[in-house]
Amino acid sequence: MILESTLLILRPLEREDITVFSAYRSDPNIARYQGWEAPYSEEQAERFIEEMQSVTPGEIGQWFQLGIELKVSGDLIGDVAFQVLKNNRRTAEIGMTLAAAFHRNGYGVEAVTELVRYLFDDLEMHRVIANCDPENHSALHLLEKVGFRREGYFAESLWFKGYWASEIWYALLDREWKEKHS
Repeated sequence: MILESTLLILRPLEREDITVFSAYRSDPNIARYQGWEAPYSEEQAERFIEEMQSVTPGEIGQWFQLGIELKVSGDLIGDVAFQVLKNNRRTAEIGMTLAAAFHRNGYGVEAVTELVRYLFDDLEMHRVIANCDPENHSALHLLEKVGFRREGYFAESLWFKGYWASEIWYALLDREWKEKHS
């Protein structure tokens, strides 16, 4: 599975990505809002990439990860992920990670936009959702820029990395996407 936008290629992670993948996941500022701990070893990266090779995109209840590659250089700069929900097979949840050196260049918005386009156009999802820590202002802004609607704020709803974290949930419907992109 390969998706292409103006500046980016979203593609399966490869063994050659292990060092870069490990490096940006080891950044404590990047890991802060993610489900892994920093540092993230090359051994962890290798295991993760190997596991992803056995996942089929759109497999119900299974996260699928794609690397974000810059077309101009071929550099891996982050990754996007999605899962089709077990309890609602027309809803997908997404996530994204971008190496700090590539923040504030529009790459995150472009990558998430292309992933969402794929989910609506190719997988025919009805709804795409994402959640975010209220302190992660960059991610909140990115989701809103792509067109996601804020649906709910859950105060101290998740025990996460030793504290009660709050969550903001976002959603985007297929018809909202089509109104904006047709």
